[in-house]
This record gives sequence, structure tokens and C-alpha cells, in this order.
Amino acid sequence: MQAPLAEWYDFFVYAFLSVTIARVFFPTGSELSSVLLAVATFGVGFVMRPVGAAVLGAYADRVGRKAALTATIGLMALGTALIALAPTYQAIGVWAPLLVVISRLLQGFSCGGELGGATAILIESAPAQRRGLYASLQLASQDAAFVLGSLVTLVVTTSITPARVEAGGWRWPFLVGVLIVPVGLYIRCRLVEPELFLKSRREVMASPLTEAVKRHARPMLAAVGVSALYVVAPYVLLLYMPTFAVRQLGLPATDALIAGTITGCVSMGLCPIVAVVSDRVGRKPLLLAAALLMAMLTYPAFELLVAYPSTWTVIGVQLATGVLLVMYSGPALALLGELFPTHVRSTAVALAYSLAVAALAGFAQAIVTWLIAATGNGAAPAFYVTGAAVISLAALWNVRDRFREPLR
Repeated sequence: MQAPLAEWYDFFVYAFLSVTIARVFFPTGSELSSVLLAVATFGVGFVMRPVGAAVLGAYADRVGRKAALTATIGLMALGTALIALAPTYQAIGVWAPLLVVISRLLQGFSCGGELGGATAILIESAPAQRRGLYASLQLASQDAAFVLGSLVTLVVTTSITPARVEAGGWRWPFLVGVLIVPVGLYIRCRLVEPELFLKSRREVMASPLTEAVKRHARPMLAAVGVSALYVVAPYVLLLYMPTFAVRQLGLPATDALIAGTITGCVSMGLCPIVAVVSDRVGRKPLLLAAALLMAMLTYPAFELLVAYPSTWTVIGVQLATGVLLVMYSGPALALLGELFPTHVRSTAVALAYSLAVAALAGFAQAIVTWLIAATGNGAAPAFYVTGAAVISLAALWNVRDRFREPLR
């Protein structure tokens, strides 16, 4: 499923280039303050995700998955083009960061409706015993976006000098994101609505948003909890790593980009394998095991990074945590989709995921940056991931695994 690549690619590129964006759009005279402003602006996009989930998720449930997914990629393209072409602070002053904020809001609104619609159409199109595998294509697209984003950023930052990157080279990865859009639009225009959805649309008249919030409140709450680790771990363990490598480990950002690229490739390969296993043994056993291991091992992993900062250590830690992340994320999307009936599936999944993102992951990079500064402990980001793992473990404990049941 190539089209989600366009949405996630742009989010990842912004995270990879947050240190450069801090200098170009948020010059404060303090490196810490500039980085905090840049990663906080990254988080602003997540504030719009619940809004996008409510609007675009309901649109997908009422009008069609295809129409909603086509809208999301168009909005993302607009946001990406805006940041790619935005004048810098030096050129137009405070209007420059304002343009960045607007672009992030557009991107956040778009991504808010993306995951619910994509998950819904994938599991509704899947054979009964392959829903985990089909749903995992969404995660594979995210991994592909991560790999492409890290590779493009790596090529740009290693092929020209840091001064030229700051002078305008940072724009190229975002322009590449704009070029992906026509391919994504072509693919989405060829999508076919699942028969299960078409039947549900004929029968249901109530508002999907009202239905999801009022009649499915308990599974919605459980879905938010299950999503906690799914949304926090990637943004701390993968997207924050280039910033962490530069500011805390004293390593070149390219080291973290190389490690992230390797991890993304491994994750893409493991994702369908884990999903197939979940189709056979269930989603819940894999999710519980992965969340427990993440809670136990994240802090030792960060202590290892701080004690032995090197490219190989970063690669080893990211690979280990990446495997656990795939073990959790691979079955998670299918489990979330199976919690809800078809007529509210897109709205409910999108809203639950977006609420978790807005509450826990949107400002994760800003929070862990502050945690390190406040505690003086370089391993402090692990506290945030461990907390998310505990939340997800508690939510999973009471979730019913519906992997053998037909979709409602």
C-alpha cells in the first residue's frame, strides 16, 4: 500500500531535520530553546489529528474509504509544499515560523484521518484468516516512509556541507515528498470499496462520530490505551534518535540516520511475518509480550547508549527496540480494527489513535528533551516509553481478542 508513504514520509523528514529547522525558523540565541521550539512545532501537527480523525474518519464511514483517503493525501501535499517553499526567519521574521505551524496543522489534520480509513479498507478487503497480514501493510508503508525519509535526508546531509544544508539544502527532502503525491493519488483513485462497507453504508443512518463515542465508549477507551505504546515508542526510539545522537551522544546525525535506515528495512521484512503469526495465534499474546519487554528493556538500552556512544551501539539498540516495536505494532492495527463494527470502524480507529497521539506522542520529543535537561540523566527518554508500555499493558489486559471472529 504505497499511498500512506506520502503522509508519513513528510512527518518523518521534519523529525529528522528538526535541528536544522530549529536554526532556520526558530533562532533564539539558545540551542536548547530553538530545538524545543522546533520539536514543539512538530507536536502542533498532532493537536489537529483528533479533529482530522473526527472529520475524515466520519467522512470515510459515511461516504467512502476511497474518497477520504484521496482527500488525506491532497491535504498532506499542500502542507508539505508550504513548508518546502516557506521563506526563513531571516527573510520574513515571525511570519516564517507561523507558516511552519500552518503546514504542520494541515499535515496533522490529514494524518488524523489516514490510519482509520486505511486500516478499515485493508481488513474489510482481507480474507477472514488474513486480516492481520493485510492490516500490517499500513505499518509496512510507515516503515517504507521512515526508510525513504532517512535515506533522502542522509543523502542531502552527506552530499553537501552543513552550511549549504542550512542555506536551503534542507528543502530537498520535502520537495521529494511532494513528488510522491501523484503516484499516491493514482493508486487511491483505483481503490475499490469493500462489499462489507457498502452493505453497512446502506443500513446505517446515525452519525459515525456520535455512534463511536456514545455506544462504543469502552472499546474506544481500550483502543486509546492500546495505542499508547504504538504511538510513543516510534517517536522516541526512532524519530528522536538523530537529535539525541547529536545533542546527548556527540555523534553525527548521519550515524542515527544510518541506524534508522537499517532498522526500517529490518522492520519491513519482519512486519508481515509477525502479522501472519498473529493470524494464527492471536493478536493479544504478541502485544502483551512486546509491551512487557519494552517496559523492562528500554531504560537499560538508553543507559547502554549513554555509556558507550558509538554508531554500532545506536544500530544495535535501534535494531533491538525496532524488533519489539514491530512485534507490538504489527498485530495492533488489526486488533484495533476488529474492536469496532464496520459502520464506525474508520471513525473509531482514527479517533482512538489520534487521541493517543495528541495526548502522548505529539510533544514526546519536546518532553524527553526537557526531561534530559531537568534530570541531567541522558537515559531519561526511557521513562516516557516505559510509562506508555505500562498504559498499554493495562489496556490490553481487558481487551477481547477477536482474531477468529468475523467482522461485525
